[in-house]
Amino acid sequence: MIVILLATAFIGCKKQDDFLDTKPNQALAIPKTIADLQSLINNEDVFNRNYPSLGEVSTDDYFNSTSLWVSSYTTGKNAYIWAKEIYPANTNVQDWSGSYQQVYYANIILKTLPTISSSANQQLQVNTIQGSALFFRAMAFYNLVQTFALPYDPASASKDLGIPLVMEPDLTAKVGRNTISECYSQIITDLNAAAPLLPAVPTVKTQPSQAAVFGLLSRIYLVMDKFNESLTFAKNCLALYNQLQDFNKLNPSAFPVYPKFSPEEIFHASQLGYTNTSFQAQVDSNLYRSFSTSGDLRPSIFFYNDNGAIEFNSQYDYKNALSATISVNEILLTKAECEARLNDMASAMNDLNSLLTTRWATGKYVPLTATSADDALNKILVERRKELVLTGLRWSDLRRLNKESRFAITLYRHINGQTYSLPPNDPRYALPIPDTELNFNPIPQNIR
Repeated sequence: MIVILLATAFIGCKKQDDFLDTKPNQALAIPKTIADLQSLINNEDVFNRNYPSLGEVSTDDYFNSTSLWVSSYTTGKNAYIWAKEIYPANTNVQDWSGSYQQVYYANIILKTLPTISSSANQQLQVNTIQGSALFFRAMAFYNLVQTFALPYDPASASKDLGIPLVMEPDLTAKVGRNTISECYSQIITDLNAAAPLLPAVPTVKTQPSQAAVFGLLSRIYLVMDKFNESLTFAKNCLALYNQLQDFNKLNPSAFPVYPKFSPEEIFHASQLGYTNTSFQAQVDSNLYRSFSTSGDLRPSIFFYNDNGAIEFNSQYDYKNALSATISVNEILLTKAECEARLNDMASAMNDLNSLLTTRWATGKYVPLTATSADDALNKILVERRKELVLTGLRWSDLRRLNKESRFAITLYRHINGQTYSLPPNDPRYALPIPDTELNFNPIPQNIR
């Protein structure tokens, strides 16, 4: 199947791991021990880096000056203006190939693990390896379906085209596009299988855990508009891990703001880097003006003033890459949104206030109130918009919220005297399948 993996599947592998050496036909020798599989699952360069970001490039989180846009790589430039054609011919599109690389590694592990003998005292390790592979495969499929397929619609999900569900470690197999319903079903199946195999909370934040599984399930059910299920998994996640960061204790002049991981992170990964979202990218001016000027510490933590240009700060991790995390703030906002949508206004506002009080200067925060569940929902979505800026979640939020006319918005870009727009529910909310894939495996292309 994913032929472009042949050139990229082993970036970041350790030289001393002989079983990772490329082979003429299959590119990966068969791991022979549990230690071999542990080395595979610990490969952060594969499983924790280069998460798809063309969706983020296409959002309204940020602004590019004309000069930055002109100097950007072609793919990022085209995604920024929602062009019909995005990739230069025969380009390796890492948003696609990187995720299928993760799928390939996960499938190698899941296929090989039952064939390797292990002792009774290795069972916990075996379980964790299996659960981790299931989590990473589910995460990769989810990222792909958010980027290269249209938003989930229960009325048409059984026939809408999703992405190829590659379930075997065969680089030459040609797999057709599954339906969106099949994609989400497989993702959820993998995560449900992973949960009992994993530790409750991570010992290392780049490794999966039950809390991460529940957080991802909550995210998935939210984009499916299944609010009862999303709420259940948000509660399950926060029951295991719910630490919030007091912004009063952060140094806004520090870079990175967090020397390694934020204490709010449940699972840490990073997004692919495009010039558009580099250190010269500026926060969208309307978004920046929506922050309070009286006590809200987020503007000083999230952004910095570069001679009048308001650029991003805390969104970059310790490797200078944009974070792509499952974090307590996201899950708490998801929980609050679901509660508001299910008419539990009191719980929704309590959750929102418990988050925001950690973001305000000590003694300055005045708890928000709501007059109705709809009023609570509006306030929660406003804060979600601000709190999760440039974290890779805005694209999915735009896709799902555009289905509700009261929240639908048209995005605009103004470049070189020309205006570009992306209306709600436009087909361009699914990025095109790379031609390198289509040349090898002629699956249907997305309409643009």
